[in-house]
Amino acid sequence: MLNVKSISKSYGKTKIINNITFSVNKGEIIGLVGENGAGKSTLLQILATLLKPDEGQVELEQFSYQRNQKKVRKHIGFVPQDIVIWENFTVEENMLFFEKLSWKKKSNDELRQLCLEMNLDKWNEPVKTLSGGMKRKLNLAISLIHDPTLLLLDEPTVGIDLKSRKEIGAYLRKQANESEKMIIYISHDMDEITSLCDRVLCIGNDPFYKKILEKTNKELLSFQ
Repeated sequence: MLNVKSISKSYGKTKIINNITFSVNKGEIIGLVGENGAGKSTLLQILATLLKPDEGQVELEQFSYQRNQKKVRKHIGFVPQDIVIWENFTVEENMLFFEKLSWKKKSNDELRQLCLEMNLDKWNEPVKTLSGGMKRKLNLAISLIHDPTLLLLDEPTVGIDLKSRKEIGAYLRKQANESEKMIIYISHDMDEITSLCDRVLCIGNDPFYKKILEKTNKELLSFQ
């Protein structure tokens, strides 16, 4: 389980996130929504251990972020909005490169199977020749090499075709259901949020998101 307790973060005199508390159970996909600048990416970076909160505590699988950061990081997979892969490498070369940096070692066959499970079959193709959807899938596959229990995704399907979005969504649902991964998912696509996520966390004052979610059966957690 992930427990977030009363965390706040400011940049200078500007408070970005204020007193946020929530938890994520194994096998849950939590949508994270809000207007631009509301603090979604900041919250995700705190949960990825890339930023420290000014106040509050975070625990993952009973490990404190403050006291056990190295142990915590072994359980986290983080996919930033920007695609972070080597364009001149093939898919295979990218996977092998990032496997060398991983906490957990995988064989070439295991790495290839990981890609095939999300319909990424361009194993020997240079990444620069791939579609945006294929690049997004590779970015996601890299984050899963070490079998994280918590997967943090910052708009992982932005700018790609509908088929690739659906394939990524189906794969994430499978990961949550079968591997009990905890997933936190930022997206501005409310159809994607309502169809994929079990619960939704809304940050900020924009009523747009709340009005849409009130028409669904999704549990909504709202923070100003």
